[in-house]
Amino acid sequence: MAEITLVEAVAMAQVRAMQDDPTVLVLGEDVGRDGGVFRATDGLLERFGPERVIDTPLAEGLIAGMSVGLAAQGFRPVAEIQFMGFVYPAIDQIVNHASRLRNRTRGRLSCPMVLRMPMGTGIKAPEHHSESMEAMFAHVPGLRVVIPSSPMRAYGLLLAAIRDPDPVIFLEPTRIYRAVREEVEDHGEAAELDRCFVLREGGDITLVTWGAMTRETLAAADALAEEGIHAEVIDVATIKPLDEDTILQSVGKTGRCVIVHEAALTGGFGGEIAARLADRGLLSLTAPVRRVAGWDTVMPLPRMEDLYLPSVARILKAARETVSYQ
Repeated sequence: MAEITLVEAVAMAQVRAMQDDPTVLVLGEDVGRDGGVFRATDGLLERFGPERVIDTPLAEGLIAGMSVGLAAQGFRPVAEIQFMGFVYPAIDQIVNHASRLRNRTRGRLSCPMVLRMPMGTGIKAPEHHSESMEAMFAHVPGLRVVIPSSPMRAYGLLLAAIRDPDPVIFLEPTRIYRAVREEVEDHGEAAELDRCFVLREGGDITLVTWGAMTRETLAAADALAEEGIHAEVIDVATIKPLDEDTILQSVGKTGRCVIVHEAALTGGFGGEIAARLADRGLLSLTAPVRRVAGWDTVMPLPRMEDLYLPSVARILKAARETVSYQ
């Protein structure tokens, strides 16, 4: 079995989905002839033809609107937005149409579309190329928000997203597109949506994270283990709807929790997880819930990028303070 990168796993899942289901279409800017800005759709045009792999104009609103129309007519469009910072022109179609179609038609129509987009910083890109706005989409009723953290997760979760009968926002962390390789079997089996994955078991503290930040969080867990602190690491994977039971179960065991995410602190999805712990897990907590996040600032340009990202050192500091809290 070959070891592949996350972006190669995304490509593999799209090929598999298109082979298995003739209603699956791919559309977006440069997805056909150029194979996508990160080559996630490389080779699809030659394999499936221009009727199923559609190069669109530079118009994100059109891409999302076409996807809603195609989905309403029985297709399963997989649309690519080149970078998350470019999605704002498409918000109207996503929020006012994709997310509402099932409700608006009283269940007569659904909207089985996937909107893929690279997210996050770490590749030294210019402004608008490094956004982490998952909390904004998680706030919209009717949308499912998925963020893979590894090639294997990307393959299984994207297949599940494409087969889902409702709209899915599928966010791909650019920082780990090619940072890791993993054996991924092209078996056509979808991963389970709407559940967290326990990446590492431990009994002293729970570290909750998602996407690219799983790497720093796991590194912090390794360092904590050398100090005799055993951290349980949870990859949220599906931000919305949230599998809060897995998080509550872990915190029920450890009593302490640090949430790590790349997006800015204020209004970030870590606040939602902290609130649910306060609602349902308060009596399990033996220390305040801490959040380690990006700073409340516009995403900095490349030279300041590393200072923005939560580091292993910042995670360790928060974890040590949480564990030592009396």
